[in-house]
Amino acid sequence: MYRLGFIGCGNMGSAIARAAVKEMEPSEILLANRTRAKAESLAAELGCIVGENLDVARKCRFIFLGVKPNMLEEMLKPLQETLRERYDREKKANENLKETGKELPGNDLTGTGFVLVTMAVGVSIADICRMAGGVYPVIRIMPNTPVSIQKGMTLACASPEVNQDQMREFCQIMGGTGVLDFIPEKLIDAGSALSGCGPAYVYLFIEALADGAVECGLPRAKAIEYACQTLIGSASLVLESGSHPGALKDAVCSPGGTTIAGVHALERGGFRCAAMDAVKAAYDKTAGIAK
Repeated sequence: MYRLGFIGCGNMGSAIARAAVKEMEPSEILLANRTRAKAESLAAELGCIVGENLDVARKCRFIFLGVKPNMLEEMLKPLQETLRERYDREKKANENLKETGKELPGNDLTGTGFVLVTMAVGVSIADICRMAGGVYPVIRIMPNTPVSIQKGMTLACASPEVNQDQMREFCQIMGGTGVLDFIPEKLIDAGSALSGCGPAYVYLFIEALADGAVECGLPRAKAIEYACQTLIGSASLVLESGSHPGALKDAVCSPGGTTIAGVHALERGGFRCAAMDAVKAAYDKTAGIAK
């Protein structure tokens, strides 16, 4: 048996796999992908094992579903029988052990041995259960790409079928990805429109800041370095000080100074409105996928 299995080794699946190998042996991770060469390439990089979707369904404790939302139903349908048989078999084994006062390792007496972990935007836990053909333990996560360097922000929620031991193990596995925050499922889409899509907005801002500095004569490499470190330091100060971002902004803006002139230029360009619109547009797009 493997601790982790990935069905789909795209950007997000591979990012989590890269973080996971820092917390466990690569041989505990099974990779599968529609294009096998993609799984083989990632396995060669990380030292993981390559298999097929059915192998992941049969042999993995946490089954990460890393395919696009519109491909989930087609991908899960051939696995329904395997998942159902496995669930029934492991549940019966648990019940037999319960009669003797024992437990299966890593399970409570009423749990099952696998957890489906979905990363699909706009797809609810109820949708996953329907597509998988049973009411199984499901954890829904919305990570972002910085999980690959242990600096990610991952939103999560779990179905009632996920037991305490499974939850503890999952949190331990995801401990190497950055911050993991469990919230009600109804807030997942709004949170993901910020943290899931947010890295793209931040990269645009970094590039724009650097472009401005290049126009002023700063070499490109220096401009990118300064922009990145400025964002890292400023974000850390917000988190560590507990101060409102507006108060920290005011502290930098001296009367008649250069910073307030720059802030004025951002406001004239509709900077804050554009940022708010970006989050709302991503949320609205997610809402459309969920329908």
